[in-house]
Amino acid sequence: MKHAIILILACISFNAISQNNDCACCTDQHEAFDFWIGEWQVTNPDGTLAGHNTIIKIQDNCILLEDWVSAKGNYTGTSQNFYNAKTGQWEQIWIDNQGGTLHLKGNRTGNQMILQSDTELNKDGNPYFHRVTWTLNQDGSVRQLWETTTNNTEVVVAFDGLYKRK
Repeated sequence: MKHAIILILACISFNAISQNNDCACCTDQHEAFDFWIGEWQVTNPDGTLAGHNTIIKIQDNCILLEDWVSAKGNYTGTSQNFYNAKTGQWEQIWIDNQGGTLHLKGNRTGNQMILQSDTELNKDGNPYFHRVTWTLNQDGSVRQLWETTTNNTEVVVAFDGLYKRK
């Protein structure tokens, strides 16, 4: 009887361990950007509608898929966001209906996900990079601030949106 109980407990433990390993992307690192998941209405700083965004998890919780539609519907984009375990960083690959692309990398710090592009040269030969910061607010809303920095000094806000759940 004692051996049967030990065998049953061992089987239960093995099942629990194997079930936890079924989800390769169910770690704290893979869930660091989950605060962005949802159906969102996005407004500009002046309160006008910027657009709508839907963020869902796909590929067995390994990818956050973004589907953006501007307020007038003429600008759309999609991004795939994922934790790259090889580099220990989050990455975003953005592609829009204007042919624009953006590749960002970074990590979560506190209540913010901060992703940045590599430095490139603009048409005038000056170095620039993009930094996008998503801040989880106490009320559950999310602020997305996209800044472009040129010559490591000139900062231009490309987008500043407040996400509120629909």
